[in-house]
Amino acid sequence: MERLYIRVFGAPISGLRIRCRRILPKIDRPYKKILDVGSGTGVFTAEIALSLPESSVLGIDNMRNLVDKANRMVKNAGIQNCHFLHADALHLHFREEFDLVLCIDNLEHIEEDEKVLKNINLALKKEGRAIIHVPNYFRRWFLFKWHVNFDVPGHVRPGYRWSDLMKKIERAGFCIEESFYTYGFLETLTNNISHIVTKAEMKNKYIYSLLFPLLNTVAYFGRHSKPKMGAGILALVKKNEYINRHSPSGARSFL
Repeated sequence: MERLYIRVFGAPISGLRIRCRRILPKIDRPYKKILDVGSGTGVFTAEIALSLPESSVLGIDNMRNLVDKANRMVKNAGIQNCHFLHADALHLHFREEFDLVLCIDNLEHIEEDEKVLKNINLALKKEGRAIIHVPNYFRRWFLFKWHVNFDVPGHVRPGYRWSDLMKKIERAGFCIEESFYTYGFLETLTNNISHIVTKAEMKNKYIYSLLFPLLNTVAYFGRHSKPKMGAGILALVKKNEYINRHSPSGARSFL
């Protein structure tokens, strides 16, 4: 029944679907090698591989059970340009290997987030790009008032203030090409309802499975919104070769 449900409605994860609709259009070229840092269940990583069949896509996560599950998923689906490795974002050994690196809703789980950003920089080839998405420190709750974002199990911080995130990204050796808020009104509303039902811990799965098709449809109509402030922040960044060559305290200190 779960397989049939997913075949009909897709992966029933509200936040994941919202992020996919925001991020996938930003992968605007067939990058040769792509790395997804903190790939989790691998659903988003596999979606990238399906949309870019000529790209080689690697997902890494520090939870071995999720890595094993993700590898089984792509094998069963016949996705040959995607695989997953057990690895820790704080201890990456990639050096100038990838054309694009994604880090989607992962930094808020890690105390040493700037080290992860510098490791991403090291993993990128010259002129390489990265896409970073994190929760904003604030979220609209329930309709109009703004509150501190969800207290989600595993998060070491509720989110990022805009200016703080941009400073961390720049200190890691990146130029910011584009940045904006995500999760407009409709997306946030549906995601709030999802959180109430599941508590971000996959609770009440049967109730949620009944609600999800409606929630996903409503959120879909908000995919082009451009909120002045939203529950997520998306940054498209480029490796800053000048900083990486000339700053003694920059990313090269991690070599």
